[in-house]
Amino acid sequence: MRYYPIYLDIKNRHCLVVGGGSVGTRKVMTLLECGAAVAVVSPAITRQLRELANNDVITLTQRPFQNSDLKGNFLVIGATDDRELNLQIHAEAERLGLLCNIADHPDASNFILPSIVSRGDLSIAISTSGNSPAFAKKLRKNLEKQFGDEYATFLTLMGNVRKKLLAQNHEPEGHKKLFEQLINTEIIKKIKNHEEEDINKTLLEILGDGYVYEELMQAEG
Repeated sequence: MRYYPIYLDIKNRHCLVVGGGSVGTRKVMTLLECGAAVAVVSPAITRQLRELANNDVITLTQRPFQNSDLKGNFLVIGATDDRELNLQIHAEAERLGLLCNIADHPDASNFILPSIVSRGDLSIAISTSGNSPAFAKKLRKNLEKQFGDEYATFLTLMGNVRKKLLAQNHEPEGHKKLFEQLINTEIIKKIKNHEEEDINKTLLEILGDGYVYEELMQAEG
């Protein structure tokens, strides 16, 4: 395996996308979803990027890329259809020690972007190490059918249960057995089928009094 699997916290970090076409727009949207401070450099841009810039969601520089654009950034994505420009971006990013991904060119990148299944706080990343993006896409579609929105609800529930246990001075190590018991029930299926009464029975059996599904789901994150 060539690539080291990792999840990056890019909240409020400066990230640059070079290229304002459809590919660049997709990259921008993913970065924004993760809380990044996004800048775009490109002579031409999509309408969506223009709207984001007009609403001060992204910083837009509408001109050709310059090496100086990389300064101050944590991460850069090259999303142009100009191979020579992509190689220039990669070389300068390497010189500056930046994280760099060139769309559809893993050999000119020091990290690659996986295909992602996202269900709330559940994130499943699929990678073929750049060998077959099409196969990664097929796997993603299969997993999207297997993992529905109930998994997002389940993780919210588990997170709020954990916070309540910690607030009651439960030892974190003691949570392991409780969560294993919950996971091994059919609680996810019950969430999918909106069986609130049965969910509450499960919570009562494992956690005791005071753990009510409706109240836990309304708790602050």
